[in-house]
Parts: sequence; structure tokens; C-alpha cells
Amino acid sequence: MFFYSTNNKSLRVSLKEAVLKGLADDGGLFMPERIPQLPPSFFENIHKHSVDEICFSVADTLIGDDLVKENLHWIVSESINFPIPLVKVTDNIFSLELFHGPTLAFKDVGARFMARLLSYFREGENSDITVLVATSGDTGSAVANGFLEVKGIKVVILYPSGKVSEIQEKQLTTLGQNITALEVKGTFDDCQALVKRAFSDKELNKKTTLTSANSINVARLIPQSFYYFIAYSQLQKSKLPVIFCVPSGNFGNLTAGLIAKRMGLPVEKFIAATNVNDVVPEYLASGKFSPRSSRQTISNAMDVGNPSNFARMLDLYQHDLKLMQQDIAGHHFTDEETRRTMKEVYRQHDYLLDPHGAVGFTAIQKYLAHHQATGIFIETAHPAKFIDVVEEVIGEKIEMPARLAVCVSKPKQSVVMENSYGDLQDFLLQQD
Repeated sequence: MFFYSTNNKSLRVSLKEAVLKGLADDGGLFMPERIPQLPPSFFENIHKHSVDEICFSVADTLIGDDLVKENLHWIVSESINFPIPLVKVTDNIFSLELFHGPTLAFKDVGARFMARLLSYFREGENSDITVLVATSGDTGSAVANGFLEVKGIKVVILYPSGKVSEIQEKQLTTLGQNITALEVKGTFDDCQALVKRAFSDKELNKKTTLTSANSINVARLIPQSFYYFIAYSQLQKSKLPVIFCVPSGNFGNLTAGLIAKRMGLPVEKFIAATNVNDVVPEYLASGKFSPRSSRQTISNAMDVGNPSNFARMLDLYQHDLKLMQQDIAGHHFTDEETRRTMKEVYRQHDYLLDPHGAVGFTAIQKYLAHHQATGIFIETAHPAKFIDVVEEVIGEKIEMPARLAVCVSKPKQSVVMENSYGDLQDFLLQQD
């Protein structure tokens, strides 16, 4: 499989080059030159197969020509070695719980897959590679844990000071070893802009080897498509169409779902659910894409004002708004609405939502008020990762998982940095 840049379709690189580069030289995001379909028999019999078998079939169809089968199977198995249950919340709404991995967040799958794939491609190399990543919350901790102690790989994580939860911050600043956290005085969009600029800095890239672990990297994007097949395999056969609601920030998860649909997954509709950082729902409603500074909310992982993966979404639909609207509906909600949903769902259905999942539930409930369908929303993180907000909203104490409690007790280690590319450039050169 070859990959092209969203800025230049005539450019072609191998999977290995796409993974190692992270971002194309022209600043575009890599996309597969084609999206192969799985046969109808795969979906007819998907309920009979294990998660391992399902994910390997998807990965093999997409990138199987680029890896030895045994190695690909090992990468998949090691990446998804924890439960991903589909939990019934109401008669027609299900939660896909993606928070049962090491850092209790959905990004564990993508980060673990990428760490193993990158290690595979780097086998035999003598020089170190630096994984550079911006995080609005959960990406940093997932990447840090995924790459912890991986030989020949250093990880540098940029996160916005004061704009992630205390637990999220502790998860990415307490590991040490080959993991360094840069606490940037700015927003997530500032962090993301710094990372993108580093990748486009030709002089810097001559002196150090960089790759990205954000969802701009195809090694993160590909495994995120697995979720949707896993969810579908757990549904009882129904005559109602299936829709997915994806709480969205940088829109990697939704893009991965769209790829799953292109591979043949029978999805009627996707709902792009955001907080007040609503540039994509606004585009879906008006055709105008207006990036802006992000606003801080209680669903902080979605506080993105200029989502990178929107370029991939446009590419999938040939920049045709009407085509995109056929597959995607957009909704956005305030913190007040998010809190109200968290409280109501807990009281009425005894199901505890985190703020991001609450945005997803609110959107799918609104959509199903006017459509007959089976709805699945993505529950992206364990509620305990936002313990202060959750306990305040429901008026009760909740139990903190042991792995989070241990993390909170450790001392924070971070390097405070101004929102300055010069400072980042100097730091990276000093690490080489």
C-alpha cells in the first residue's frame, strides 16, 4: 500500500516512510492511495470471530502487503489485549467503552499499535528517533505508556499548561526514563502548531529524526478503525440501521470510522459531536470552515479549534460538502448541557459518563429523537480521569481505579516552556 499527501496526490510513499515521517514534506497528511473493501461474508460472520481475528483481518486488508503476516498479527494482538465492551445504556443506545486499556483512554489502542509498528520498522537502526506529540489530554499519557522503555525511541510530549485534568497531567509527567513532558504556556492548538512547524523545519530534521504520534500519523489512524468493527460484532442482528456518534476534537477517531465505512462496514450515519469548539459541525451546517482559538471546557480533550484530520475528511469526500453531509451529521453542546446529560444518565440509567462520552450521548439522543436506528456512542475515557467534574455533577464520590491512584501519588516532572518555536527547536537540538 502506498500513501499520498492531502496536499499532493501525485506524491507516493511506502507505509514505512509514512509512519516514520508522520507528516508529509509539504505539510499534508498521509492517506492510503486506495481503501480496499472487505467481502460481505466478513460482515455476515463477524459475530463468530474474536476481537483478535477481526482486527487482524482489517489490518491485513489495509496494510498486509507491507508486513510479514506473523509480525502484523503480533502487533495487532499486543495492541488490543484488553476488553472493548459494548454496553447497553438504553433500549437503542449503546456505549462502546474504550477505556479499559493501560491509561484508561481510547488512545491506548492507537498508541500501542504505533509503538510496535515503529519498533518493527526501526529494527536494526543504530540512531535514536524522537516521537514528538501534542496532547489535549489523553494522547500524551497513551503515547507515553505505549513507548515507555522502547529501545531507541525518545518521546517528547507538548501539553497546554493548566488545560488538562490533574490526573491526565500526572499520567504523562510521572514516567520519566525516555519520556519528557513539555508544559507549554498556551492552548492545545498552540502545541499542535509547534509540532507541525518542527516537522516542516528542514534544518531541524537534518540534525534529528522526528516522527509524530498524534492522529496525524497513519500508524495511529489505522488501528482506530478497529473500534467500529469490534462494536458491530457485538450488536445483536437488527433490522434498524446502525449509527455511530463520535465525540471529536482533532477528528482522528471519526476519520478512522469513515475509513471503516469505506471498507464495507454497514454504518448508516456518523455524528460528529463536539463541545463549543464547533468548527466542523459549523462546516457541516454552512459549508464554511473557520478555524479559531480553542475555548476551554470540561471535555478538554475536545478543545481543538483547528482539527488536523479535517484535511483527511475533505480528501475522503473530494471537498464536496453534500457528499460529506450524506454520511456525517454535526452537533455541538455547552458545558451546561454536558453536565445535565451526565446527571440524567446516571440517575435514570445508572450509567456513569465522562464529559466526552456525555457529549456523545447528548448528540445521539438528539439524533434518535427524529430517526429510527441503533445508536452507538464512543465513551473515550474512564470517568475517574475527570473525578472532580464527575463527582461535582452527580453529587457522589466515585472509586478511583488503582492504576490512577498510584499515578496521582507520584511527583510531577515537566519542563515549562513558552509558546515559542525557538524554545522548542533549542530543546530538541539539545536532546539529540
